[in-house]
Amino acid sequence: MDGFEPKIIAFFCNWCSYAGADLAGIGRLQYPPNIRIIRLMCSGRVDEVMILEAFDRGADGVLVCGCHPGECHYMKGNLSARRRVMGLKCLLGTIGIDRDRLRLEWVGASEGPKAAQTISSFTQSVRQLGPSPLRSDQVSSMITAALEV
Repeated sequence: MDGFEPKIIAFFCNWCSYAGADLAGIGRLQYPPNIRIIRLMCSGRVDEVMILEAFDRGADGVLVCGCHPGECHYMKGNLSARRRVMGLKCLLGTIGIDRDRLRLEWVGASEGPKAAQTISSFTQSVRQLGPSPLRSDQVSSMITAALEV
């Protein structure tokens, strides 16, 4: 896709991933500007509806980043995020969204370089997939049809 720049929505936990992205910025590490980060207190707050809403509103990819397992400030929130994301990946193919358009990563507060690398690699992966095949007005009807199966 020559010239295609993906729109990416990212849900980052406040305590680790967002702090890691902030550290990347402080360290002047470069990553693509295609990403719009939404800061949440915990990655466990991300649910399937939020992710589907991001795709519905035109996102070409969705990135969820949380604390490493065993380091969640809310005990097991990141494990809930993992369960939800893995479950949703199974549904995505059914509604016409490549499962690689959704990624879950663990990024710690001290991992600025990893935050920048994660954002860059995900942006490149989505760029290679091209624009989301779904038009916004088709998503709701496709989701409804998939859930009726």
